[in-house]
Amino acid sequence: MKLKHIYQLPGFLLLLIFAVACEDDAYEVPQAKREFQNDCIKRSLGPNLVNNRLEFAYAMALPKDMGKIVSAQVEASIPGVVEPVITNGTFLEHRAYSTDGGGNDKAVQVADPSSTEGNLTKVTLTRDTFAVTLRYFYKIPQEAKGQKVTFTFSATDSNGRTVSMKMGPYTISAMDMVLDSTVTDNTEMYISIADMATYTAAQAAAIPDKIDLVYLYRALVQQPAPAPALTFKHALVAPAADPVYLPGVTLPAGVNKDTKIIKTLNLRDQQLARLQYGIFIDDLDFEKLDTSTATNFAINLKGEAGVWVETADRQYRAYVYINAVNDGSKNMRISIKRLKMF
Repeated sequence: MKLKHIYQLPGFLLLLIFAVACEDDAYEVPQAKREFQNDCIKRSLGPNLVNNRLEFAYAMALPKDMGKIVSAQVEASIPGVVEPVITNGTFLEHRAYSTDGGGNDKAVQVADPSSTEGNLTKVTLTRDTFAVTLRYFYKIPQEAKGQKVTFTFSATDSNGRTVSMKMGPYTISAMDMVLDSTVTDNTEMYISIADMATYTAAQAAAIPDKIDLVYLYRALVQQPAPAPALTFKHALVAPAADPVYLPGVTLPAGVNKDTKIIKTLNLRDQQLARLQYGIFIDDLDFEKLDTSTATNFAINLKGEAGVWVETADRQYRAYVYINAVNDGSKNMRISIKRLKMF
């Protein structure tokens, strides 16, 4: 019993020392620096795709008695896309935002709308401001595909002092993406991965070498004995697949590609699905894709499922995400990510 209490004594002393140390190190609010400061974070997530936007939050501040902020600007190493409607392209916000109790953004205008010329986007503040955070949106141009882009954020105060911060480099994906195409049985049922487009039979007949997938809807197909009944419903099938997987389909002349297909469940890429899932397919996923066990058909497809695809010439790999299916109208809404392999 004595030994037991002796072994407990060091632990008690450590707790006592820790308690005393905590009392000595009372927390104090840090003193604000007497200087013009800035900081920046990247808000957007996932692969950086052409025609999508990178989003940043740029914060600037100086002590109130040292002047006010008069301007801010961002210089991109590759000019971003500029749209006629400013907020659709590359721009620097002229409003500051706060969030209310419901999580909604509340805007206060602090500057004139931004202007973008070449690499440079800038705003001039119109209110007396000594601390503000502005959002910057960069719409990725085609010229940046597969390249790296950097950004230099800077601000100027009323005394001519400047601060700056460099962000990046950020790699721009080599992938392409198309959202919300509709394929319909017996009408627009032919899909080209090369074109990222859907076609009717008449249109497919003019470009047979570009057709990689056929969409069809069949409620139920009974195979000859002893094969079991197959539930088709919504299906994506290679033109070269066994005709049993293309019941009632007469392919246009020359449409004969043997596309590799891998059916996948629960891979809800956020950029394709635009749902809450934090999953992103990037270039590396396509580069590492193993198609050794692929078939050339996928039947009974459902909403929020998808298929990996490799074209017959192996030039393209793609992920076709199924946003929604409709049994009544016999169609699917799909979104596609694609990478050109060579």
